[in-house]
Amino acid sequence: MVTKSKTTTEPKEMTIEEKLKLLYSLQITDSKIDKIKTLRGELPLEVQDLEDEIAGLNTRIQNYEKEIKELENNISGKNNEIKDAEALIKKYEAQQMNVRNNREFDSLSKEIEYQNLEIELCKKHIGEFTQQIEEKKETIEKSRKQLQEREKDLAGKKEELNAIIADTQKEEELLAEKSKELQKKIDPRLLTAYKRIRANARNGLAIVTIQRDACGGCFNKIPPQRQLDIKTRKKIIVCEYCGRILIDEDLSHEVESE
Repeated sequence: MVTKSKTTTEPKEMTIEEKLKLLYSLQITDSKIDKIKTLRGELPLEVQDLEDEIAGLNTRIQNYEKEIKELENNISGKNNEIKDAEALIKKYEAQQMNVRNNREFDSLSKEIEYQNLEIELCKKHIGEFTQQIEEKKETIEKSRKQLQEREKDLAGKKEELNAIIADTQKEEELLAEKSKELQKKIDPRLLTAYKRIRANARNGLAIVTIQRDACGGCFNKIPPQRQLDIKTRKKIIVCEYCGRILIDEDLSHEVESE
């Protein structure tokens, strides 16, 4: 009796070339996502800044309106004080008609003089309050015009941002999904290194090609022997100046054409 032996197939270890191709595919995908975000540019921040400025203008207008109300109440109070002083003057003038001696007359005259001074002081305060009200009303008017301009700017920026999001949202979602799938296939330690390099790179490029005998990231010259090692694709080589992973142009063309 012949027994069949069971054979187990272990997953094949990826070659360095395959790892580099996966990494470069991930780089291409992530760079496309970066490009979409760059297309949105500073718009999200501009929208936020305009919203903050509009909120500030509304608060300023409300505060000035509250201050005007307080000043109007102050004016009303001073007018009441004037009426009270005028009533006292009439009272003292009537009393002067019935005084018995000069001392009483002089005393009432001083009271009348004091009330007249109080009236002048109240009128002075009313004038100051009125001027402050006019100044605050002018400021409110300027703030309202500025508010209208900012609200118009905000509407335009939001429309522009929403249009870009509408045009790119589906593409960005697909690219994000592709990026996740590629990351699952990459060795965790290599992926961590890729993300670290990418986070530190100004343009988000963790993997670059050799261009005119130089690193495509920092543009420092690469020695001929090191270029040859990169072309053989036997090990992962990083730029000694910027730390980016280096690949040859042929490999980049192969990935881009797939």
